[in-house]
Amino acid sequence: MNALSLPTWIVHISSVLEWTVAILLIHNYGKQQRGWHWFSLAMCPALISALCACVWHLFDNAPHLEWLVTIQASTTLIGNCTLAIAARHLYLLSQN
Repeated sequence: MNALSLPTWIVHISSVLEWTVAILLIHNYGKQQRGWHWFSLAMCPALISALCACVWHLFDNAPHLEWLVTIQASTTLIGNCTLAIAARHLYLLSQN
């Protein structure tokens, strides 16, 4: 666990927790508002990306876990795309 300083760990962990809470809140809000349910699901790849980063750092950036970096990059790309699609969907719903 020496790969990151304590303040950096605090930022990493709090970001994951905040993102998780945001997903749950938006999902709950989505039960009443059409379209928001899908937005909360679109946030999940970004959460997976953050978890991959935390796990890799937890094991001191071990070379045998470098595949996590590839998964993190992939899920970041997928997450950005799904969030853009979900945001467009919400925009189109608001135009009706």
